[in-house]
Amino acid sequence: MLICGDVPLPLPLGSISTSSAPSIPDKDHFDEVFSKLQVVPDPRLIVVGSDAALAATLTRLMRTERLHIELAYVAEYHSDATNTYRLSAGARGARTALKGTAERVPLIRDDAGIALVGCATVTGPSGGPLIGEAYADDTLLFSGTTAKIDITPTPQMPGLRASVEPRSRWLPRRWVEGRAVQLGSPAAVLTRDEVPHPRELVRSTFYRHDQEWLLVR
Repeated sequence: MLICGDVPLPLPLGSISTSSAPSIPDKDHFDEVFSKLQVVPDPRLIVVGSDAALAATLTRLMRTERLHIELAYVAEYHSDATNTYRLSAGARGARTALKGTAERVPLIRDDAGIALVGCATVTGPSGGPLIGEAYADDTLLFSGTTAKIDITPTPQMPGLRASVEPRSRWLPRRWVEGRAVQLGSPAAVLTRDEVPHPRELVRSTFYRHDQEWLLVR
């Protein structure tokens, strides 16, 4: 089990071997965890923390070719990732992490090789309008100007969905499913799982990885 940041440990997990990491672990924090899991016949890693912690863990599993490891997520409260994958939070989520069954789900990543588990949001600089053009597969999401784009994984194929914010709050929001979302813009600000990208982008792509991951539900 990997406890990320200053989060309470649910009682059902009190007897599990633990490793501690910052709220967003980097690659060095996984060495101890992986050394323990490599001697386990059916390895399962429980991540206690935020969506960003889960995304960092999944990214590391992907980059080190360890997607055979079952991954369970225990959030203190419901989040974008728990809503996306229909997971419980708190003590109920902890019990699922211990007794649930691992299922193969699409792995969504971006062109920087970072996994997405909850939601990515793209806006213009300083949260202003986003200028450019974006597609979900062959479907045009917008061309010109929009307030923002939201991109989330889906637990089933084709793997992700995307939506632009409606021009009026009275209009329904339209989600488009696909394998990939591509954006081109003079200047775009990307936030993945509530973690801001360090610089503005002129293009960004999210797409389904060629392997799935094992999510405990």
